[in-house]
Amino acid sequence: MSTLAALIVDLQHTWPYAWALLFFAAYPIVTSIMWITTSMFFLHHWERGGPPPDSVLDEDLPTVTVLIPAHNEAEVITGTLQAACRIDYPHYEVVVVDDGSSDDTCKRVEPFLAGGRVRLVRKLLNEGKALALNDALPLVNGEIILTLDADAAPDPMILRRIVPHFRSARVAAVTGNPRVRNFDTFLARLQAIEFSSIVSLLRRSQRIWGRIVTVSGVVAAFRRSAVFDVGGFSPNMPTEDIELTWKLQKRFYDVRYEARAIVWMTVPTSFKGLFKQRLRWARGLMQVFHKHADVALHWKYRRMWPVFIESALSILWALCFVVLTLIWIASWAIGVPPVGASPIPNLWGMTIGTLCLVQLLVGALVDRRYDPGILRFYAYAVWYPLVYWMFLSVTTVLSLTWLFRRPQAGSVRWNTQRSGSEA
Repeated sequence: MSTLAALIVDLQHTWPYAWALLFFAAYPIVTSIMWITTSMFFLHHWERGGPPPDSVLDEDLPTVTVLIPAHNEAEVITGTLQAACRIDYPHYEVVVVDDGSSDDTCKRVEPFLAGGRVRLVRKLLNEGKALALNDALPLVNGEIILTLDADAAPDPMILRRIVPHFRSARVAAVTGNPRVRNFDTFLARLQAIEFSSIVSLLRRSQRIWGRIVTVSGVVAAFRRSAVFDVGGFSPNMPTEDIELTWKLQKRFYDVRYEARAIVWMTVPTSFKGLFKQRLRWARGLMQVFHKHADVALHWKYRRMWPVFIESALSILWALCFVVLTLIWIASWAIGVPPVGASPIPNLWGMTIGTLCLVQLLVGALVDRRYDPGILRFYAYAVWYPLVYWMFLSVTTVLSLTWLFRRPQAGSVRWNTQRSGSEA
């Protein structure tokens, strides 16, 4: 046996390998049970028992600004504005911030300006989404700001669902419930299941813990004074939504999740587009960890410890997934059955797979009241742990070096391409 082969065999009989194997098997079991149980508590106590949307008289409702940053969004901005103008709310405006677009985005916005509901803020230089939002904040009329992606279609009742949360002075942000509207590919259908069974359940659970990892960049409402209080959106961070969420919660503001605030979004339909999106998300989380590592060190931030620890463990699990898989492949390549892995499903594998499918089913059942067709994609759930876990783990591991990088000096610019491969 060669030296490398002997090393691979010996490695699988060490205590670090045994602990990695135990963590790799236990983490998805524990988190699935935790997410399912806590999200059911949220559903029972808050989601179904919340105030009706018409519990406040229209004349008492505050003015809201729907803020839409855009860069080269000519293909989609018309549909977004049509949906925004159909929102059922008495006092709101729609402000589009064009961030140096080189296409016909501004021309597509101009027909909406005549009615007085929509305003256009035009920037001649592309400086990125965060700076586009920061530049628009002093120009808007609403104290509550609903930010939407330029390819999103909000439900008409979205503001009536979100605005009541801001009656509490501690509430600085409320994130909504993004739903997938393009189901034309296998990958898009997997993401439809993901947003119901992973994203939505996790946000419900985190709301029970008291803090959430991030608002949804595609749909989130903010108290303008709170955003100013923490210095606005951070233009040098790849994911300004995650960073702002952490800044607000470190200043002891409340950030909430409103499952009834629906927005329909377009997701990447190719592996290339999804890979680029998730790589950016992973890098953004790593840089937030780097910048806000003090959360783990101070008692005053203790309410953020659950989301900090859960996020750290998810990164560690992704690393275990990739490293163990490489060890198993190498072991099979030299003709030695790997320790802890088998092509035939065993007890651990069946337990993990079963709980994953139960979690995906629970998420689909909970969100079907908002997305009635979601259950028809449950058949694709079997592919989620087989394909999606490895895909997302690879993007996480490739982003690990960003955990040790300082944020860049300049602003993060965007380059929108609506070709189905980008998002």
